[in-house]
Amino acid sequence: VQLQASGGGLVQAGGSLRLSCAASGRTFSNFAMGWFRRSPGKEREFVASISWNGIGAYYTDSVKGRFTISRDNRKNALYLQMNTLKPEDTAVYYCARGRHGSGGSRFLSEYDYWGQGTQVTVSS
Repeated sequence: VQLQASGGGLVQAGGSLRLSCAASGRTFSNFAMGWFRRSPGKEREFVASISWNGIGAYYTDSVKGRFTISRDNRKNALYLQMNTLKPEDTAVYYCARGRHGSGGSRFLSEYDYWGQGTQVTVSS
């Protein structure tokens, strides 16, 4: 399984970006997927996750109402729509495949495959 994250960039505060994660392999639709981020000087942290069928979506409190996670199992693709971006959203964003079908876990250990990360920089 390989995950390729893309869509990062430089944006002003209040702007939007859409991250994408392309997954290889035939079993993409069987597993939950997640987005994590790591800001300078901080540990990698949970951002959002989605269940295998896209019905369950879960977010960390700081992005609720601003970010939306979605997936297209026909395309083996995961997305993160980020609106009303803030400087504190600046980080490297990683997509990851969950070990199970249900979403919601915010623990790194519950994810077994990771993308290489895409940089998001929000200027004030």
